Amino acid sequence: MVIRSAKFVASYPGVDRCPASSIPEYAFIGRSNVGKSSLINMLTGTKTLAKISETPGKTQLINYFLVNESWYLVDLPGYGYAKASKDKRKEFSQIITNYILKRSSLTLLFVLIDSRLEPQPIDIDFINWLGVNQIPLALVFTKTDKTPKALLEANMEAFKNKMMEMWEVLPPIFTSSAVTRTGREDVLSYIDSINANFKSTQPKKVERVW
Repeated sequence: MVIRSAKFVASYPGVDRCPASSIPEYAFIGRSNVGKSSLINMLTGTKTLAKISETPGKTQLINYFLVNESWYLVDLPGYGYAKASKDKRKEFSQIITNYILKRSSLTLLFVLIDSRLEPQPIDIDFINWLGVNQIPLALVFTKTDKTPKALLEANMEAFKNKMMEMWEVLPPIFTSSAVTRTGREDVLSYIDSINANFKSTQPKKVERVW
């Protein structure tokens, strides 16, 4: 997929304020500081589309970006930010839950996993919850440039094994690095394939001949 355009649309405080949509919508989510903004900028070929902060938990709204005038990329608040207040964590959780369960135009949810870490219970629990609610998803292991190959393979294998305790078939899995641009073509090609299928299932316009 060639990214011809990517622009910020707006930020919304909740799913009820999100725009009406008839185009595919791909949301990105992960634990705070997993590298979500860096991944979004890498995928879209920009440096500042999604704001990058050294402070975890920066994303507090549902941020919409229109890509190629044909699909939405959605940046969701992170989960599991321990330093946020209890009320703020509850608010984030409600924003995430409502969007995931109520947003009918959500086509796929990309769940980002920090490749430097062994399986984290909060990630596993979140992914299992998505499975129970039959949310279409894919996993993206981030920051692979910061992880030695042997450790990366071990962490990913441990993560898969942990998931297989609950899952019969694993969702698609990608690896990425915002520094080396690893995974960019794989993720965009996957989105492209879904977009193509989405178009083929849409009713064709019938031209009036009178």
